[in-house]
Amino acid sequence: MSDVEIPRPVKAHHIISNAISIRGLRAEVQRADGINAKIAVFLTNIVGSMWCAYVFAIIALIGLPPALRPGGEGIIAWIAQTFLQLVLLSVIMVGQNVQSVASDLRSQHTYDDTLQILDRLDIHTSGGLKDLADLIDKLKSP
Repeated sequence: MSDVEIPRPVKAHHIISNAISIRGLRAEVQRADGINAKIAVFLTNIVGSMWCAYVFAIIALIGLPPALRPGGEGIIAWIAQTFLQLVLLSVIMVGQNVQSVASDLRSQHTYDDTLQILDRLDIHTSGGLKDLADLIDKLKSP
């Protein structure tokens, strides 16, 4: 057995705090090029926050009493056209941001683990994979 211990692969954890937040908004806007891109990043980050989902929920709830009055749109239409569209827009965007951060973290850990394995192969095979390929070629040649 080897004297160097290879650690177990690192599992990615969902880091919700790294999702795009209001605090990270300035850095995101500065990375964008052009005024249209800056406006798009700004609005996407604002609408894609839980605070915006809460504001949209309050706005939707304010519109509930008129929808329930006679001649109003009705509860089913209010749920489908107002509440779900307003609130779920922000919630889905937050979920995508969290999943994106988790995916990036998993990819980074996979890369780090692969790099470490390749480094260990080079250390323990006295020259790495090229020496092994050369030995295989010698065995194949008559």
